[in-house]
Amino acid sequence: MFTANRGRLTLIGVVAVGAVVALAGCASGDPLAEPSSSAGGSTIVVGSQAYYSNEIIAEIYSQALEAGGFTVDRQFQIGQREVYLPDIEAGKIDVFPEYTGSLLQALDKAAVGGTSDATYAELQTALPDDLRVLDQADASDQNSWTVTADFASKYDLTDIASLTNVTEPITVGGNSELETRPYGPTALKDKYGISIAGFVPVEDSGGPLTVKALVDGDIQLANIYTADPNIKTNNLVALSDPDGLFFPDNVVPVVSQKIDDSAAAILNKVSAALTADTLVDLNAQSKNDQLSADKIATAWLTKAKLI
Repeated sequence: MFTANRGRLTLIGVVAVGAVVALAGCASGDPLAEPSSSAGGSTIVVGSQAYYSNEIIAEIYSQALEAGGFTVDRQFQIGQREVYLPDIEAGKIDVFPEYTGSLLQALDKAAVGGTSDATYAELQTALPDDLRVLDQADASDQNSWTVTADFASKYDLTDIASLTNVTEPITVGGNSELETRPYGPTALKDKYGISIAGFVPVEDSGGPLTVKALVDGDIQLANIYTADPNIKTNNLVALSDPDGLFFPDNVVPVVSQKIDDSAAAILNKVSAALTADTLVDLNAQSKNDQLSADKIATAWLTKAKLI
């Protein structure tokens, strides 16, 4: 059994999709009960976390596969790892955009991590036999400890260890599961001697509610993902991590045995084109321009000449 490790959003149930139920003929209403089939073969089920950036990547995978002649069943906004990883292991999901370091830590609590390549290699070893990862992208969505620019200036904060400079109580904000993460408040205390005055659950995965709490001073330290355009637009500072508290989190497709060489080649081309700057831009189109995941995906795939 897998355990959750990346605190993207609060745990939610899988949303039943009527069209899938009709295709599968399943009276239970479980959209992952049995993938549908088509004249061209079995449908590829693509899943996503309940996290807008992850959904954009999943939509990119879906449209690229469809352009390659595959039939895709989208099962997006599923939740966090303790919900979807068992479904992947059971063969109910065939393609899922993941993050190398966070997935590795979920699979192996004794993982060493290191560079992006070392983390990727360790992840390949940690995966169950019936799953594999395809090529990792340059794009990453790192966990970070983030503060406001004013707070950073006041205490000369540059990296995580420099939080020891702070002389006022530090309240941390983030998803409730952050409290037990290997990089959470306990790690700050054990690794750096940084004491946390309190923890405020903000269940939007470093989203606008977390940013507002940080900007308003309700919290002083937040776990925000580095590909989030809110870091730049709200004048926030993601503290550097020279000690590797956070594992590298490159975007990578996790796939089932159903994914053949031709489908894998399509997904690898997507990964090759997905850069760090690209992911920030895609996220900004969602956050700032309020564009839907499908429109963002189509425009990017077209520009990248992948469809």
